[in-house]
Amino acid sequence: MQKVLSHHGLASRRQAESWIRGGRVQVNGQVAQVGQAVDPQVDRIAVDGVLLPTAPRALYILLHKPLGVVSTCHDPQGRPTVLHCLPPHLAQGQGLHPVGRLDTNSTGALLLSNDGDFTFRLTHPRHPLAKTYEVWVQGHPPPAILHRWRSGIVLDGKPTLPATVTILAQTSQQTCLQIQLWEGRNRQIRRVAAQLGYPVIALHRTAIGSLDLQSLAPRQWRFLQWQEQESFARLEPRNPQ
Repeated sequence: MQKVLSHHGLASRRQAESWIRGGRVQVNGQVAQVGQAVDPQVDRIAVDGVLLPTAPRALYILLHKPLGVVSTCHDPQGRPTVLHCLPPHLAQGQGLHPVGRLDTNSTGALLLSNDGDFTFRLTHPRHPLAKTYEVWVQGHPPPAILHRWRSGIVLDGKPTLPATVTILAQTSQQTCLQIQLWEGRNRQIRRVAAQLGYPVIALHRTAIGSLDLQSLAPRQWRFLQWQEQESFARLEPRNPQ
């Protein structure tokens, strides 16, 4: 039962178990039990009295998010979302949602899935996953600034984790940095860069773990291969500090 709810993109298995224990899930009109075996093609499954549609197959997609697209499924301001980058048969009725996010003004690698467990694993702080970016900043940050960035900067009263920061290129007024993070706080790179005095001009995510965009152009997408899905499943939890 937990797996079915997860594949609908409604919740992680842990959250689904909590719903079941709370009596919110019914199977064929009866209150469901934790660990109960169900056939989503035959059984009538409801959450809070609302029947679930036929369970979609689990989907795992890598998208090259373009500029100006919102990393949500719906936007009250009417801006295009990442689902607009997919064909209608995937964008509708499959329960797909972004795994993490990229700012509207950022571009690059973004995962989408309808597997709640997959999303939980890749976004929970206990499962460190390196994300790699190419970032153009204003000015030329000196070694001392780069050292501070690598060591960690206090945001909202808590230091960021150590990061990898490497100079890739420079023009007369700007610097291109490769930045690798093992956490994903809200607008983290932009906030750190601004705090250090070298604001971001452009931010592009090139890779999530070992998964990179390769030849995907903006708005293009592809399904993850089985081996790529397995590499994420093998993520080990970070040791508690």
